[in-house]
Amino acid sequence: MTQSADSILIRSCQGRDEFEACVQLQIEIWGYDPADLIPNRSFMLAQKIGGQVMGAFDTSLSGAPEQGNAASLIGYAYAIPGIKPKNGGTEGYLHSHMLAVRATYHNRGLGVRLKLAQRQEALSRGIRRMEWTFDPLEIKNAFLNIHKLGAIIRRYYPDFYGVSSSRLQGGLPTDRLVAEWYLDSPHVIAAVEGNAGARCRVEERCRIWERIIVPASIYQWKASEKDRERAAAVQLENRGLFQQAFARGLAVIGFERDAEGNGIYELTQLADVHSRIPSV
Repeated sequence: MTQSADSILIRSCQGRDEFEACVQLQIEIWGYDPADLIPNRSFMLAQKIGGQVMGAFDTSLSGAPEQGNAASLIGYAYAIPGIKPKNGGTEGYLHSHMLAVRATYHNRGLGVRLKLAQRQEALSRGIRRMEWTFDPLEIKNAFLNIHKLGAIIRRYYPDFYGVSSSRLQGGLPTDRLVAEWYLDSPHVIAAVEGNAGARCRVEERCRIWERIIVPASIYQWKASEKDRERAAAVQLENRGLFQQAFARGLAVIGFERDAEGNGIYELTQLADVHSRIPSV
């Protein structure tokens, strides 16, 4: 399976060289210590047992073949298979553990394209659900996951991974939200077709019960030792707000950015949008 637009080709990674390119891209993007790296063999194993390693290849690079190669890998999405209980039985799903795009290729829609390639491949196998975790303080990731892809959120895990060597974490606890992506639901279809406003209408009794804000300055605060306490304070306050909201049965179903670049999580009662997310 391949998807292409301009010079970027999206396809499944193949062979040790391409898996090793994924490992090297981890180091480049996150700056992980060796102990935190997902090794080459884990990418290979994930694919063998029903997971995914979708790669983005820049075929315009010098020496790159038409189908791309390890040297032209500029992004990837990595998922492993899982099983969850459902209605007295079980349901197979995919946990998408990593989404990576080289910094020089940001803001070209490659994150969306990689996720949509994952969705297409999963649906072709009858898999209707994916999940992944992400940092609640990351405004760009939240916008992608919730606004563009239509994921919903109803779980918050404080310090999920423990201490992380990633420079992107800024030394803060690894708090994570869990994105639930119901691949063929009307909610997701509306999002991926670019009809975000169609996902939650007044006639469906859907209203926003609560909003949780992440200030646009959060990136600078996390990166600065002088201001890191301000980032930690936002994390701690929002942790409590999310946990209290989820305990009351609320879920995140929308995400917007205001004129100042602040991120705004929008929460409602899941019952209000059940017709659009029937798998929940």
